[in-house]
Amino acid sequence: MKDHILKLDAEILCAASVVGHKERSGPLGSRFDLYDATDRFGQKSWEKAESEMQRRVLTCAMSKLNITDKDIGAIYAGDLLNQCTGSAYGLLDFDIPYFGLYGACSTAAESIMLASMAVTAGYFDKCAAVTSSHFCSAEQQYRTPLEYGGQRPPTAQWTVTGSGAFIIGRDGTGVRVTEALPGIVVDKGVNDAANMGAAMAPAAIDTLTRYFTLSKTAPEDCDAIFTGDLGIEGSKILRELMLSDGYDIRKNHEDCGNIIFDAEAQDVHSGGSGCACSAVVLASYILPKLISGEIRNALFIGTGAMMSPSSLKQGLSIPAVAHLIRLERKD
Repeated sequence: MKDHILKLDAEILCAASVVGHKERSGPLGSRFDLYDATDRFGQKSWEKAESEMQRRVLTCAMSKLNITDKDIGAIYAGDLLNQCTGSAYGLLDFDIPYFGLYGACSTAAESIMLASMAVTAGYFDKCAAVTSSHFCSAEQQYRTPLEYGGQRPPTAQWTVTGSGAFIIGRDGTGVRVTEALPGIVVDKGVNDAANMGAAMAPAAIDTLTRYFTLSKTAPEDCDAIFTGDLGIEGSKILRELMLSDGYDIRKNHEDCGNIIFDAEAQDVHSGGSGCACSAVVLASYILPKLISGEIRNALFIGTGAMMSPSSLKQGLSIPAVAHLIRLERKD
């Protein structure tokens, strides 16, 4: 699989997005389906709020297609919380087989890839791919509770409060998922938990260079290249090192972490991050561009830092992974 691009025959039939107040106030604003100005979604804890986002976003996606639990063969879902409890509790109301995933911030791409593989193989007619993150629950788990008031360095990113859901199937009017290249875990020795962009950029470089080599294509053959959430710092590293390898992506590369917030006006330092970052940008910004014909094909690379609270406390470096899917407009 390392030296093989997967050929897929699946479609993203519909997508839905749920976000918090800061995301709603950003550049994408009203593009999102649902939002909560309190970020609590009617719940008493941040973790329960994250689960509630997943419940609402999958319900919203299903309603767009006018389908029920019986129409979905499996759910592929994950989040940033220990043992993916945000997904497990959030999807309890759905009578659908569940596959729990941990791809960190690459989970949107990973879940869509696996759902598309299952649909292509004919195991299911439809699958759901769901993920989420919450700024407050992530800070509490990986860094310090908000009450601590810790100062964030310039390279730090802001975990997106939100959730994205995608219904994957065939023979619809959606955006086609035609190829996939699973990522390889890469560790370049970065151990700064406040610089996720630097930790994840090498994984994105590895996946992109493998894709261009295997497909015998170049960056200019794609209308757009979207990375998951490298932010300002990671995007700069990606573009510079790709250029040194002979691939110029400066004209058609965008990063979801840079799209979702106004870095200066919203004081998010190096941009957005979290599982929801690429998920809600894909649902609200990228897919509409493909559906309208503004772009006809795009590479979507989800990037994830595969760390844990324990690995951070032990001072270990941060391995990362980047999963790639190719999206094409259906004519």
